[in-house]
Amino acid sequence: MHSAISVTPAQLPDLLLHVAVVRPVFVWGAPGIGKSSLVRQFAASLGLDCVTLVGTQLAAEDLIGVPELRDGRSRFAPPESIARDEPYCLFLDELNASTPEVQKAFYSLILDRRIGAYELPAGSIVIGAGNRATDNALARPMASALVNRLVHVHLRASVDDWLAWAQGAGIHRWVVDYLSERPDQLWVNPPKVEEAFSTPRSWHMLSDALSSYGDDIDEHTLRLLAAGTLSPAHAAGFCGYLKIVRHRYGLDAVVRGDAAWPAGVGDRDLLYFLAEAFRARLVKELPASKEHASPALRQFAHRTKALLVQLAEISLECAQMVIAAGEDGAPVLPTWFLVEVSRDLPRLVAART
Repeated sequence: MHSAISVTPAQLPDLLLHVAVVRPVFVWGAPGIGKSSLVRQFAASLGLDCVTLVGTQLAAEDLIGVPELRDGRSRFAPPESIARDEPYCLFLDELNASTPEVQKAFYSLILDRRIGAYELPAGSIVIGAGNRATDNALARPMASALVNRLVHVHLRASVDDWLAWAQGAGIHRWVVDYLSERPDQLWVNPPKVEEAFSTPRSWHMLSDALSSYGDDIDEHTLRLLAAGTLSPAHAAGFCGYLKIVRHRYGLDAVVRGDAAWPAGVGDRDLLYFLAEAFRARLVKELPASKEHASPALRQFAHRTKALLVQLAEISLECAQMVIAAGEDGAPVLPTWFLVEVSRDLPRLVAART
């Protein structure tokens, strides 16, 4: 299930406060963006215990319970974790990954708030969550009868919400600072192959590992941790960023001419990060029209073309990345600048040779 209308993590608690208290809610979202932790935090804010049932770990009898004799009659006794006297939050995690039999067992619990003779205490809330089929995660089709018993909410990752949360959550300053510079790398769509990919959860895991090692972590271990938690391109960028942080090697020095592009074989992650930062600066500083460019910006544009030649001599791939079009195929940099680059680069190359 997919919807163009979604909420951010900061917006979800208020929506649950008004909806989940009267109707069961299902929260859709990609893996690792914080669905489970947000539900648990919401329950805690209401002073309710949060009982989590993971759909992939359940059989139908885990919900319905087992039969017992009482006064000569048999009845199903629901499990102790569910059959409580005080109101609580029942969180059905990975509900849409459960088997059809388990989904059927949830029907009366979700719609009638009842299992057999047991009824959820007044004031209890029921919230489900799951990944979408498009996320390459385990997800089974939900029967229409179950879909129609739930209010569906779609959650999206928000870097502003995550950074605001991270400030008070003890997230490592390297992670916070990097994502402040590269907010587009907080989350990516799950890949179609089995490899690590960036999510708010994976950045949190990397932060925990960095805090455990301390700031004197060696470069090999740093690359190992980043590669084991993040998308490959993001891991390379993060390691390159930390070379700048730890060794004070910055883009400003390259633009001023005080330092050259790093050309060592072991500095490819640094070169990749500097090239991405260089592209981001061009996007930010170059005006859409050359007529609106100040003399200082025109000088900067001229210096940029020389830097592109130097970068291409080390890595043509990185130089092409700086001037590449966006994902939609449209130019990202101003057209007038791209025209000048295509016109002047051959001359600048010839001058250097």
